[in-house]
Amino acid sequence: MKIGLEVHVQLPTKSKLFCSCPTGSENGPNGSICPVCLGFPGSKPSLNRKALEMGILIAKFMGCTITDRIWFSRKTYFYPDLPKNFQTTQYESPVGTDGVFVVGGKEIHINRVHIEEDPGRIKRVGKSGSELALIDYDRSGIPLVEIVTAPDMSSPAEAREFLTTLMNELRQLIGVSGQEQTMRVDANISVGVERVEIKNITGVKNVERGLKFEVIRQTKMLAAKKKIVRETRHFDEERGVTTPGREKEFEEDYGYIGEPDLGTYTITEMAAALKVPETPLIRAKRFEKEYGMQFSTAKQLVATSWDLADIFEELAAKIGAEKAASWCLGALSSRWKGLQEKMSDELHETLLQIVIEAAEGKITDSDAKLRIEALSKGKEISSTDDVDVDVDSLITQIADEHPEVVEDYRTNPKAANFIIGRVMKETKGKFSSQEIAEKAKKELESRL
Repeated sequence: MKIGLEVHVQLPTKSKLFCSCPTGSENGPNGSICPVCLGFPGSKPSLNRKALEMGILIAKFMGCTITDRIWFSRKTYFYPDLPKNFQTTQYESPVGTDGVFVVGGKEIHINRVHIEEDPGRIKRVGKSGSELALIDYDRSGIPLVEIVTAPDMSSPAEAREFLTTLMNELRQLIGVSGQEQTMRVDANISVGVERVEIKNITGVKNVERGLKFEVIRQTKMLAAKKKIVRETRHFDEERGVTTPGREKEFEEDYGYIGEPDLGTYTITEMAAALKVPETPLIRAKRFEKEYGMQFSTAKQLVATSWDLADIFEELAAKIGAEKAASWCLGALSSRWKGLQEKMSDELHETLLQIVIEAAEGKITDSDAKLRIEALSKGKEISSTDDVDVDVDSLITQIADEHPEVVEDYRTNPKAANFIIGRVMKETKGKFSSQEIAEKAKKELESRL
């Protein structure tokens, strides 16, 4: 089985790829359109520099060879959502080629990375047999990056892992929202010799579902000695099946010609000036190398929150990586949702101070955890520190009230657990159980 993906991701720019129309849809259907994105005669496109920079950054991140000189082409086909009757894309000169993306220790080769415009959207309304097709051209001209992989994936689960990891990286790299509508996938799959393309799948889960169905369908056809036809299919999300679309076109069927209104662009200097920022995978690998962490642990830490990973690095410099990881993946991680909602510079510093004091023994771990819990709920730290008792006096009092515990302790050391539990309850976990146990045993042994 071979699976290759063509991943289309919306670039998070404020305006469209070749005009100044906004990419948002606040104005309602067909509210963000102009002569350029509708292809009116006499209109002339102008390339969005920010979209080009994002495309180059993605290509560099994936280890692609950056093309020195690029241009755009007209991909000709006729469909109602394409008012120009061609899509402006890159064909002969993609932004980057021959990259690689490692997922789960396996190299997935990247054939090409290029940018292109999105067509409009067709929405069908009404009852079957009398339905109407409504067209919204707001998406016409939205900037996309297309990432084309080699057929290196060997299962639907592997394809899902690739897409999930890729989107996590792109969130940090260029700020994509991560919402399902920002990504569409054309999935190519062959169980035998001929491949089938499942077009325009939205969402990572649906990609896996569509591929799983196609594996079963093709396997049954081959077992029945039937021929797999090279075709385009569509995934029905409700039924969980793929349905025939049309016979698969070959590239020459699109009649590519250069886009004369845009010219050529030399991007060598731009590419050299763009620095790839640290992404979750890159940061996890650095943690593994610098702090001696297991890669899986480092990946979990970074995946929880970028801000939490920042806290880890600050703590590691003061109390050591092992203790820092224990606190970040323990008490802080378990309360992170509440903490992140209230995060500020002041709270950030407070959390650091609490953990450092606990690591240095100035407060108990239990007290530190209670303080962190209070902060996650928006309470004042003082509310967790309302226990002001003398532990020794409390132990003495409980032992006086329960002489049977002292007598039982003569032959059963576990009898001390009664006093330990009572003290832990009275002090609301302010003191460590080990500290209380030592004091309780000392008091009981003094009475024997």
